[in-house]
Amino acid sequence: MARFGINPEHAYGISIPDLRTLAKQIGTDHVLAEQLWSSGIHEARILACMVDDPNEVTEAQLERWVKGFDSWDVCDQCCSNLFDKTQFAYQKATEWAGRDEEFVKRAGFVLMAALAVHDKKADDGQFGQFFPMIKREATDGRNFVKKAVNWALRQIGKRNHTLNKTAIEVAKEIRQMDARAAQWIAGDALRELTGDRVKKRLGR
Repeated sequence: MARFGINPEHAYGISIPDLRTLAKQIGTDHVLAEQLWSSGIHEARILACMVDDPNEVTEAQLERWVKGFDSWDVCDQCCSNLFDKTQFAYQKATEWAGRDEEFVKRAGFVLMAALAVHDKKADDGQFGQFFPMIKREATDGRNFVKKAVNWALRQIGKRNHTLNKTAIEVAKEIRQMDARAAQWIAGDALRELTGDRVKKRLGR
């Protein structure tokens, strides 16, 4: 776990597939999710986001949980399994992207990426609002932040033809910034967004 940048403190080493199996057996249980989160155990917190009911999640809970993130995998699992399905998803993506704490900021951009994949009914404007934030934070050199900014840009840019074109333009603007993080974010995003695989997927 440590080799992959995951905080091994309070961890048992249970795999994600095993946690998903447990989650299916448990079903949806908001009370249990809160108890699992309160345990402080690494895998219990991941399981918590798998069994919680997004309809019962409050804004206060989101703020409490995000402040408890101490590892990228807990952050990403919570954002893609639970947070993106709550009524506060777009609001928190915007708010957290502007926060300074590393994992809180990461959560904002991971939420953007997760919404781009999972929210099939959202219109382009809901994702277009994220581009200025992506550009603004592209100079943040912290590893877990820059990778999330890149992830958000790529996932939004793969959603459809229109967003792909805009994401490519934003990536080119980011490439002009005098920061190593920005250069990496732009270069990696452009390779994928202009690649044959994405063009074929979007029917171009």
